Formats: sequence, C-alpha cells, structure tokens
Amino acid sequence: MFTGIVEELGEITAVENLGDASRFRLRGPVVTDGAKHGDSIAVNGVCLTVVDHEGDEFTADVMAETLERSSLGALAVGSRVNLERPMAVGARLGGHIVQGHVDGTGEVLERKPSEHWEIVKISLPADLSRYVVEKGSITVDGISLTVVDAGPDYFTVSLIPTTLDLTTLGLKQPGDPVNLEVDVVAKYVERLLGAGQGADR
Repeated sequence: MFTGIVEELGEITAVENLGDASRFRLRGPVVTDGAKHGDSIAVNGVCLTVVDHEGDEFTADVMAETLERSSLGALAVGSRVNLERPMAVGARLGGHIVQGHVDGTGEVLERKPSEHWEIVKISLPADLSRYVVEKGSITVDGISLTVVDAGPDYFTVSLIPTTLDLTTLGLKQPGDPVNLEVDVVAKYVERLLGAGQGADR
C-alpha cells in the first residue's frame, strides 16, 4: 500500500529483455536505504518487487502484461521515474490510498503554466471516466493528485512547484504517456451498489 507521495526521482540505469518480461535496474538512494529482496517499491505508480539490491540501485522484473498495460514499456536507460516505498503502519497518510495497481494509461494533452502553478490536461480512457470526479483523488505516475476538472475523456490537475521539481510531471510533455490509478474506494462503492441492485431483482 502506498500514499502517492513520491520520495525521490530515480533513474533507469539498465534494461534487460527477458523475452516475456524485462528486468529493470533503477537508481534511487532513498528507496534503496534498507531495501532487501522481496520488498515492494512503486515505480511510476506500479508496484514492483525488489529482486536484487546493491548500493543505491535495485533490480525488478516486469512481466509482459505490466509492460503492455502501463507506461513502463516505454522506459529506457536514462528515463526518470517516480519512486516510493510502501507506507509504514502507523505513518501519516499524506496522499490517499494507492495500491500500485495501474488501471490504465493516459496521455499528457496540454500544459498551461502560470506564475505559481501549472495546469496539466491528461486524456482519460472511457472505462475509467466514471471513477474520476472534480475534487476527487487520482494517481498519475504514482503521484497522488486532486482532480480540478473532469470531462468525459480527460481530466486536469494543478501542479505546485514542488511537484514540478521533484516528480516526472515536471518533465512530461504533450504526447507523453502516464500511468493512471483511480481511487479504489470508488470501485468498491460501484461493486457494492451493483450487488445491492442485483439482490433487489
């Protein structure tokens, strides 16, 4: 379980093609501190398992389905990535409940800078639009953000300087893909309401 509060901006240092998977080596001094085999680390919002750890780098295997369903397949050596360790029991929940299970990908459509913040417009897959509401939470590349405007096929977020400086959203340009995870609470509510309606029939 994660919170969507990125701990550091890491970097892909190696990519090995394993046929039906890829092995990534990533540099992240903060998230590797005390890391061990089997630990979880969110990479651009995707929960990955640490295979090996040496110095300030760790390796993780990414299955073909994850590569196809997320933006991780577009990563290469030198790509910057958002990194976060799982939330510790009893720690403050700074963002919102993030599972690290990507629901789909969007695309940066537009950036509108202003003096103290920037509005970013991102495309939204049709099957996810019902879970996204104004002032609700959404995870973009592992970052917990508040939705400013929600349309049928897009949403916007407002980014403060800290987010722009310390995450990949400061680097993304129109056309770049991003991982999306909608608020899991919305999915549970939908499932429960659907079960209730079915019971009434």
